[in-house]
Amino acid sequence: MDYLLLTVFATSFLVTFFLTPLWIRAAPHAGLVGRDMNKYDKPDVAEIGGIPLVAGFTSGVLTYIAISTFYFKQNGFLVLILAALLTVLSIAIIGIVDDILRWKIGLKQWQKPLLTLPAALPVMAVNAGQSSMVIPFLGSVDLGIIYPLLIIPLGITGAANGFNMLAGYNGLEAGMGAIILTTLGLVAWKTGETWVTMLAFSMVFALLAFLRYNWHPAKVFPGDTMTYSVGALIAGVAIFGNMEKIAVVLFIPYILDFFLPLRAGLKVEAFAKPNKDNSLEMPYGDGWRDIYDSAHLALFVLKKLKTKVYEKDVVTFILSAELFIALAVIIWV
Repeated sequence: MDYLLLTVFATSFLVTFFLTPLWIRAAPHAGLVGRDMNKYDKPDVAEIGGIPLVAGFTSGVLTYIAISTFYFKQNGFLVLILAALLTVLSIAIIGIVDDILRWKIGLKQWQKPLLTLPAALPVMAVNAGQSSMVIPFLGSVDLGIIYPLLIIPLGITGAANGFNMLAGYNGLEAGMGAIILTTLGLVAWKTGETWVTMLAFSMVFALLAFLRYNWHPAKVFPGDTMTYSVGALIAGVAIFGNMEKIAVVLFIPYILDFFLPLRAGLKVEAFAKPNKDNSLEMPYGDGWRDIYDSAHLALFVLKKLKTKVYEKDVVTFILSAELFIALAVIIWV
């Protein structure tokens, strides 16, 4: 089984690693480029890099299914694995549509959750997870049919859109996804849910390969195609492994990122204000009242510690904070 997982993870990594540079060269010819807003000269960068990443993840999962079925003659959890894969592929397609429509006509914030909602149907259809939940002040409650019909779509849609909020900095989205899914995968391994670990780490290794091209200075942006896919998988892994509480803790930076922009009526952006040397300044002012995003908070703290702060400093700070949360979770469980 260990050799099987190593083969799966190697497949996810290598497919993503070799497809991404091909996409980087092809995307500009199709006009699929975006401006790197945290650079002074705002260079054009290949967009929708989630396509090769999802291809790598899909290749890894299909490798697991093929070897398990034809070599080990095992098909346990096959329906659940296919449901997770279908959800990721469905929301990847939605992400592609979102990426393109955002450029052409623009999408309002309230439209995005509705657009991603259908991707939850495969996980709902297989009645994944456990309907019994411990609710504060109420104790253990069996939600019954409410769990697949309400909790699962809210979880997947919320995670997909939430994961899409803390973004816009080179390497941030892929790095956060790798840390969160690594944590969930390790917890699933400790509880004996090997197939859930497979799902989580298939995406982790695809993300690590993608980071080779997305780290500062980025040669490719992930787009909603990647953020939706990773967010939905995080929710799916949490549901399949009964790790919903852990996922909520790991999503603390995203919860913060939801409330901070509300102070400005969601009419703010996460980008910083770049100087000519590509060091960053707070975009809306230097005070703590001018913090409207988790990235702004990281920049605000770093500006108190050093004279010049660069994009990679902000990303490293946020990833370090998430890693601290992840380590606390692993020790806790």
